[in-house]
Amino acid sequence: MLLAAQDLGSPPRRPATRDDVLDTIRRIGVLQIDSISVVARSPYLVLWSRIGAYDPVWLDELLAEGELFEYWSHAACFIPIDDYGLYRRLMLGKTDKTRAWMEAHPDALERVMGRIRQDGPVRSAEFARTDGKAGGWWEWKPEKRALEHLFAAGELMISRRENFHRVYDLRERVLSNALPTWEDALAPNEQEVRRALALKSVRALGVAPARWVSDYFRTPKKDVAGLLEELAEEGSLLRATIENSSETAYVHPDNARIAEEILSGSLQSSFTTLLSPFDPVVWDRARASELFGFDYKIEVYTPAAKRRYGYYSLPILHDGALVGRLDAKAHRKQGTFEVKALHLEPGIVVSDDLVAGIAGALHDCASWHGTPEVLVRRSDPPELADVLRISVEDDTGTQAAREEAR
Repeated sequence: MLLAAQDLGSPPRRPATRDDVLDTIRRIGVLQIDSISVVARSPYLVLWSRIGAYDPVWLDELLAEGELFEYWSHAACFIPIDDYGLYRRLMLGKTDKTRAWMEAHPDALERVMGRIRQDGPVRSAEFARTDGKAGGWWEWKPEKRALEHLFAAGELMISRRENFHRVYDLRERVLSNALPTWEDALAPNEQEVRRALALKSVRALGVAPARWVSDYFRTPKKDVAGLLEELAEEGSLLRATIENSSETAYVHPDNARIAEEILSGSLQSSFTTLLSPFDPVVWDRARASELFGFDYKIEVYTPAAKRRYGYYSLPILHDGALVGRLDAKAHRKQGTFEVKALHLEPGIVVSDDLVAGIAGALHDCASWHGTPEVLVRRSDPPELADVLRISVEDDTGTQAAREEAR
């Protein structure tokens, strides 16, 4: 149910279009932003996992054209502009931290706002450092802090990104194209926001017990079970039971047909792809462990000597299971896609189907990156690397057949 709701149940049936990018983000609700680019930056990779090869500039264009906006949700995310009202209510109720900082630094706020009013959109880098500090993650310059707090309060929005750096502009200017008639009186109240995000969370999760729902959009956990029961009583959600569980689970009516097809056996997961560490399927590590038996940790912040799986390991999805992970790096100048290490989960059998699936996913991902040569360094089990090297080379011809079939 989760994979079908997330558009990961089967491979894409046709070449991707620009509309598919927006439709996918609407379906999964939000697209988490992360800037690490050893493969593709996470938001671009999450889309590739679902729609296949596409032009990454489409995502940038949708933001610049106002079809998407940026704000805090599960984390920093791209969000469909259709949901602006829900997040505007959150902006209006800005956190105590943001409120306190803004009250304590009126000069910095006015300096930043005055600059943007007069000169137009800015990047943080356009403000020269004047406090004598060295900078870095924990030593933001006052203007950077002002930009971020004004963004959190909704007074500034992200008009576009340049080389993935945020470009800030006045809220009214960003909304002039996307929502020209917006007024804050249109924002729903807090209870309406809570209800709407609970419904979206259940729809994105396929089927969900109450304890999974709050994490998706990082909403308050208090009385979420009561809220879901209210929504079920009024027919906005369907109740479900799960084998070997005493918990009530919930299904969004939009997913009822999917549930029926799965229960009848007419719909089964049949897809092999690579996932971002920040894909909704695995961003709740406890849920990923419970559903797939897959214990996952991104080791970016783990000292190199203590890493088990690698700096930026990508989960491997194969026919409805998370069967392993691989540590990859795209060397764009050299045209190579390097798999430094690939680890299968305990008990996963190396079959022809598995090898063909992983080889196809590697070939497709490498081709999309413009790094057509795939290098597999090592694997666990060790013999998988040799088989994969041969299969990836053979997959060049099979790729043409796949494209023709689509």
